[in-house]
Amino acid sequence: MKKLKVVTLGGGSSYTPELIEGFIRRYDELPVTDYWLVDIDAGAEKLKIVGELAKRMVKKSGLPMTVHLTTHRNEALFDADFVTTQLRVGQQEARIHDEAIPLKYGVLGQETTGAGGFMKAQRTIPVLLDLCRDMERLCPEAWLINFTNPAGIVTEAIGKYSPIKTLGICSGANNMMMDIAGVYGVERRDVYARVMGLNHLIFADQIAVQGQDVTAEFIEKLAKSAGGSSLKNIPDIGLPPDFIRALGLFPLSYLKYFYLSREMVEHSLQDSKAHGTRGEQTREIERQLFEIYKNPQLESKPKELESRGGAYYSETACSIISSIYNDKKEIHVVNTPNRGATRDLDDESVVETNAMIDRQGAHPLAYGRLPVKIRGLIQSVKAFEELTIEAAVTGDYSTALMALSVHPLIPSVDIAGKILDEYLAVNRPFLPQYKFGKAGEIA
Repeated sequence: MKKLKVVTLGGGSSYTPELIEGFIRRYDELPVTDYWLVDIDAGAEKLKIVGELAKRMVKKSGLPMTVHLTTHRNEALFDADFVTTQLRVGQQEARIHDEAIPLKYGVLGQETTGAGGFMKAQRTIPVLLDLCRDMERLCPEAWLINFTNPAGIVTEAIGKYSPIKTLGICSGANNMMMDIAGVYGVERRDVYARVMGLNHLIFADQIAVQGQDVTAEFIEKLAKSAGGSSLKNIPDIGLPPDFIRALGLFPLSYLKYFYLSREMVEHSLQDSKAHGTRGEQTREIERQLFEIYKNPQLESKPKELESRGGAYYSETACSIISSIYNDKKEIHVVNTPNRGATRDLDDESVVETNAMIDRQGAHPLAYGRLPVKIRGLIQSVKAFEELTIEAAVTGDYSTALMALSVHPLIPSVDIAGKILDEYLAVNRPFLPQYKFGKAGEIA
């Protein structure tokens, strides 16, 4: 049997048992023979803990899959077929700063949306572009499947600056379809939703259940609160029923940050005072998870992992990898260059939309014009994304300031500058592209 080698960068993540479970479940169609978990030296302890759990899960399955653990990336990458990424540069401490600093100025602190997404991209893009250079040497034909947030921004950066074949994935659209399935009491495979937008900024405008169009009916159910959200990291604050009916689309829960920005900031402030930021809460969840993972009797993904967020991650990732590997020509929602899906964005702008996935990658389905009610929001956030990528690559302060200033959730240039200066000060160790003076200021 031909060897199928999969590598996960950030292998010490608490998410890894999700992936292992997914590869075990799909082994008949995706026969992974060698699965490499890679992390940095600082993550070696977590890598060992989660890696030993992964080995126990594989042993229990009885499958001929070997799990390898290493902190030496080149060893793992050599001749790989697929590389997945789930990195967090700076770990949870950096995320906590991403969230807490904007909140001081009454601005949303969220790790993928707005200021938090900007800062995570500044730390992450240089690391992933360095990974791509290694892949060009060691596994130039491999696919890079990126789950690292902010997924759309990162995927666009890779497409602009590397020849490596890549797709960005996010469990958000799958969560939406699971929510629809839950409302109608059907399986996920019975649901189709036509999706368009950007990562964490998507809308469904056509919804079918078992082949029947239920769009208008589902929107009404949503207005009456029948369609809740399964995303664990989004506060459960409902959109007004009249607004949902006027929108006429099914928005991902992250859209609450834009349509209920004042309420969401107030909730975040109250929640951070009472329970800490989401990053602080996640740090505690992860601490508890790794204590559970240490149990030598544990041989399966624990139920407690659901509280971490990212539900259905393995289903999303493994099904897309299988579609490429087996040339399935299935339809999945991915982050991929627009390539004419809508004429309201440039062809090379990465969008999150339905695409046919085969051995050649993603072929986005034509969507047409974006509805005017969401067009301006998507275009303005795309401008932010493009500037964010340029800043992450060049380390140019002016570009970084403009990126934050044009984002719809940042109310003034003055506040954008203050957030940026604080971000740069606390993230200096992770920003080699920025030129700092002796006193720590941007030179």
